[in-house]
Amino acid sequence: MQGSQPTTANHHSAATRVALWSRDGAELALVLPADAPAALSTAGPITDADADTAATAAGAGTPTQPLVEILAVGHGRANANTRNTATAIGARLRVLGHDVTQGDGWRTVRVFQGDAVTSLHVTSHLRIREDGASLQSWTTVRNDGSAPLALQAVSSLVIGRPVGMAPVAETLSLEGHGEWVGENRWAWTRLSDQAGLVGLDLPAHQHQDARGSRSLVSTGSWSSGRYNPAGVVLADGGPALAWQVEHNGAWRAELGVRLDARDEEVLVLGLFGPTDDDHAWTRVLRAGESFDTVPVSVAASAGWQESLAELTRHRRALRRNPRRPVIVFNDYMNTLMGDPTTAKLLPLIDAAGRSGAEYFCIDAGWYDDGGDWWDSVGLWEPSVTRFPDGGLRRVVDAVRAAGMVPGLWLEPEVMGVRSPLAERLPDEAFLQRHGVRITEHGRHLLDLRHRDVVKHLDEVVDRLVECFGVGYFKLDYNVTPGAGTDLDADSPGDGLLQQNRAHLDWIDGVLARHPDLVIENCASGAMRSDYALLSRLDLQSTSDQQNPLLYPPIAAGALVGIVPEQAANWAYPQPDMTDEEIVFTLSTGLAGRLYLSGKLHDMTPEQAALVADGVDLAKRWTSQLVDAVPFWPLGLPDWTAPLVASGLRGGDESLVVVWWRGTEGTELELDLPAGAVDVAYGPPADGWHVVRDGDGPVRVRIPAGPQARVLRVRHTGLV
Repeated sequence: MQGSQPTTANHHSAATRVALWSRDGAELALVLPADAPAALSTAGPITDADADTAATAAGAGTPTQPLVEILAVGHGRANANTRNTATAIGARLRVLGHDVTQGDGWRTVRVFQGDAVTSLHVTSHLRIREDGASLQSWTTVRNDGSAPLALQAVSSLVIGRPVGMAPVAETLSLEGHGEWVGENRWAWTRLSDQAGLVGLDLPAHQHQDARGSRSLVSTGSWSSGRYNPAGVVLADGGPALAWQVEHNGAWRAELGVRLDARDEEVLVLGLFGPTDDDHAWTRVLRAGESFDTVPVSVAASAGWQESLAELTRHRRALRRNPRRPVIVFNDYMNTLMGDPTTAKLLPLIDAAGRSGAEYFCIDAGWYDDGGDWWDSVGLWEPSVTRFPDGGLRRVVDAVRAAGMVPGLWLEPEVMGVRSPLAERLPDEAFLQRHGVRITEHGRHLLDLRHRDVVKHLDEVVDRLVECFGVGYFKLDYNVTPGAGTDLDADSPGDGLLQQNRAHLDWIDGVLARHPDLVIENCASGAMRSDYALLSRLDLQSTSDQQNPLLYPPIAAGALVGIVPEQAANWAYPQPDMTDEEIVFTLSTGLAGRLYLSGKLHDMTPEQAALVADGVDLAKRWTSQLVDAVPFWPLGLPDWTAPLVASGLRGGDESLVVVWWRGTEGTELELDLPAGAVDVAYGPPADGWHVVRDGDGPVRVRIPAGPQARVLRVRHTGLV
């Protein structure tokens, strides 16, 4: 870690226990035995007493679950299973030493281990956030032998007993399901249920571990297209551990059961990037070569909402260039829908400026001279037919004249099959399988490992910034290449991992040249929502959902995986909406980071004022938004739940959005932070009745819906 100094170094002759954190009912320690693999332990108090005794706190004898698991051809599993734990190499690893460095808000513990059979040298990197109960982890594997070794899976982090001594039967898993326009559908599964880790009476079977697992697997390069790359493990009524995989590609998370030396079941959480079984990933590690896994993070606390609050703080610490959230107007959603022209944009620009927007993004279509532009994209030159009489420059000048910064939509990683560049670039510039370009929905996929691709994309970005003063890019990604590319790679999964990392390198280069650029992460709404990208980029569009009544569970659920100031929820008020409908969609935006659209130029003055009130609240709350943590007064919602609520707890006050999607009136009680409650955003004729006696539950009576409000709690004696 640059700028930090080692504080401890040790080569082990006896077992050691290193406390990583002990806070808010959460404890985690690193166990470094004398003759066994390193492990993490959440069981028992963290003390400096008898190190040899402490090293076995997870059970009699050596720790049950090693910190690192490695599958390699010729060195499979030590015990037969379909998981990626209980590997032969993982069981053979022995601790060589560890060191600790500190600086820049992190304490980094590195654990060095070796395998005498393969001559692998393995380093675990554990970055612990100071004054917190969270860490980031990844693994480095180096081949110190003379023979190549084909890796099939390498863990980024494995934890036995992630929620302490709670029995598996009393443990739950929070898992997020994703789908285009149906994102962030979170559900709890009791691990002992029929689809989980049912009780198998393992001690009766000659001390054998369970062979299966409960796994979440995401394929291709839509990291959140099937499952969210985050979740929570919860002991019923007890502690919780939140986790995330920080990768813009394929990953695996698994929960399994092993037996310790006392024949007690041990729950195991394993976090991985791509693997052979799931993603056609193998990597041949030749003599002297190293491989780094994708990073992952975990955060612990006394309850599931508190663990997600802790993970929210951790995500903020991971961000490389956090800055004040700005109000962005985008012309796409339920507005121009990819059909921008000068005539359509100029009145919309004026109205967006009057509403209080600070950035104006021209979405898809600005490069289209007519016809089906979907399969011809790639040059990224402004249309001459859409912008006559002054071209695109006239439009971006109008954006600046309205007091806003101009932005453009880009989908840089694809090339339409009819694009002129598709024939000019060599085949090696595209992702391939068996010598053939991968084609999805009329697009080839560019290989960002190729210098001509990077040169082209850099020229596009630099030209648009320098010639048009673009200060905002919405980066989209509407197709995915499947398993990956086998060109110049040991396997398709290896090629995809290289491509994912080349994509991050390209973004880093863009931001190094243009540090003031604000960049939105978008992939068909939110199909690639992860903290490999969000540690670098400014905001994440949470969905492409066009129906305002379906958006509330998406917006509430987005806060599980995204910090509030990056969770950009669309608000698309329209002139044909009632006041209640305008407030409903603006409230959705205010549940995270307001992302504005809608035909504002056709609104009445009263409608425009209602929109401006919502924008004003978002701006006034910005200073609290960047430190707020999420909470869910009614729990995480089902997709069809008529009542949805999510909150943002700030230092001085909290905002709580309540959506009622029913047709009749209703009443409810909300358990909110202590303090006086009022309606922070609603229509002029407000029919809601909100009362609180002291700091008791907030009672809300709602007229016939659908309706929504933003409630404000002014804290009294609570931070």
